Amino acid sequence: MANLKKYIFSFSGTSLRINEMITVATHQKTGKELNAVSVLGGGKTKTARTVFDECNKRIATLTEFQKEILINGDFPSQKHVAFLAVCKFHAFIRDFTIEVIREKLLVFDDQLTEGEYFSFFRQKTELHPEMDKLTSRTQEGVRQVTFKILEQAGIIDNIKNKRIQIQILDRALIRAITCDNPDWLKIFLYSDLDIMNETNENGRLINKIRSPL
Repeated sequence: MANLKKYIFSFSGTSLRINEMITVATHQKTGKELNAVSVLGGGKTKTARTVFDECNKRIATLTEFQKEILINGDFPSQKHVAFLAVCKFHAFIRDFTIEVIREKLLVFDDQLTEGEYFSFFRQKTELHPEMDKLTSRTQEGVRQVTFKILEQAGIIDNIKNKRIQIQILDRALIRAITCDNPDWLKIFLYSDLDIMNETNENGRLINKIRSPL
């Protein structure tokens, strides 16, 4: 996750889209016909295509275990997986969550500010030339939807207050993440010590399953 990944800003036109993610993932698994224009686009073909393509790209980043939780898990877990998929596909959201939000919470500061977002954005502009192509209108859209996604995922309480919230993940989801890459727990604001403990616990569980006696 340390590698510099090109930023893609297509999330600015779709937000988190939890229900749509579940619908598309279920469609992929069952193969049943999906009326995308009606279900995803509210009757609009262009919207349906945009949402369908974005959901497909996000879902493609997930492991089979994670997809199963997205389809059949409880709603909090589905929401967490949707956010995981966003962070996997959109490095901008991932970096902001880990480098700004997580770092604040680690020093017991739960108040996120607009200024911290703009500081992060300016810093990343120096590293990502693709950001120079963003118009001022697109930049504003990226800012608005970034906070909206964080609200929808429950990372902050709402876009007005921007209070950072502690994340509580289901045990099955923690296993699905640690089996993939434990570092992804960082987007859920886990400390390095917590990640190490969860990784060790997952390893003990796997060994127990493999060697029940």
